[in-house]
Amino acid sequence: MSELYPFLLLPIFDERPWGVRDLRPIYTKIVKEPIGESWLTWGDSCIANGPFAGRTLGEIAKQYRRDLVGSAAVYEDRFPLLVKFLFPAEKLSVQVHPDDAGAQRVGQPCGKTECWYVLQADRGAQVALGLKPGTTLEEFESSIRENRAEALLNWISVHSGDMLYVTAGTVHTIGGGMILVETQQTSDITYRLYDYGRPRELHIKDGIAAIKLDSRAGKVVHNSESDPHVLVRSPFFQVEKMKLREPLQASVSRESPHVVVAIEGAGIIESAGMEPISFTKGEAVVVPASVPAYTVRPQWELDIMRMSLPTGDVKEPQTALG
Repeated sequence: MSELYPFLLLPIFDERPWGVRDLRPIYTKIVKEPIGESWLTWGDSCIANGPFAGRTLGEIAKQYRRDLVGSAAVYEDRFPLLVKFLFPAEKLSVQVHPDDAGAQRVGQPCGKTECWYVLQADRGAQVALGLKPGTTLEEFESSIRENRAEALLNWISVHSGDMLYVTAGTVHTIGGGMILVETQQTSDITYRLYDYGRPRELHIKDGIAAIKLDSRAGKVVHNSESDPHVLVRSPFFQVEKMKLREPLQASVSRESPHVVVAIEGAGIIESAGMEPISFTKGEAVVVPASVPAYTVRPQWELDIMRMSLPTGDVKEPQTALG
């Protein structure tokens, strides 16, 4: 029997020039330097409960391997899903992430396909996904050097409740005035293409080489046959959203761990042989693949998102731009 149990992880707050100083309503936190991201399941994320308190998720992945990450993970010693909150007050740089093959050519384990759930959005909030139809890579590269790249991006309006799928190779950026929950492959490889004149390094040559003009990025389209709880299902991750008023009994296959994130309210996670975990908005609990079952008990009401690896032959989701 595995020694593993569900872990409450401490968020890692990442300073970014485009971030915010007031992290409410997710955290009761006002800070001096702008925070752009809260990383919930990175290798350096520290465990807050139980016998492994003080150790990191990365250390446990290297020690327990498939018992933690599951049989569906590509690598047996790396946690396969990175989940974040994003707090953009201003536009992020225009960037692109390589696919798995492109990342491995430069010595990285995997590329970065991601998705963004729009938790909150001000009126007029926008993201950019891909280049405007007909734009060539040569034209785009010229526009970067001429400081007009923003005009060639495909900007779309976003609203609370939208789920956006961003395949590796998609030129993209995020505007200000929103809070996003991001789920992605566990990679931090980014090529910055354009930064509105801010004095940060650009990676134009590598970034242009990573761009895919036929990207499948866009808002995820649901049909009447879709599971209403599933926000997106792709070859890299599955993301669900649930509003709990009664306890949720959940089972875990040995194929994938679960990441349970509170996005509103508070609750308790219970599993056989462990002390109950209290968690609240902005916090994540990782349930290892070797833990057969767990219960989420809302304290009054609790909204959660749950991330896991897909199993079987999964195609990219249907998306639309606009």
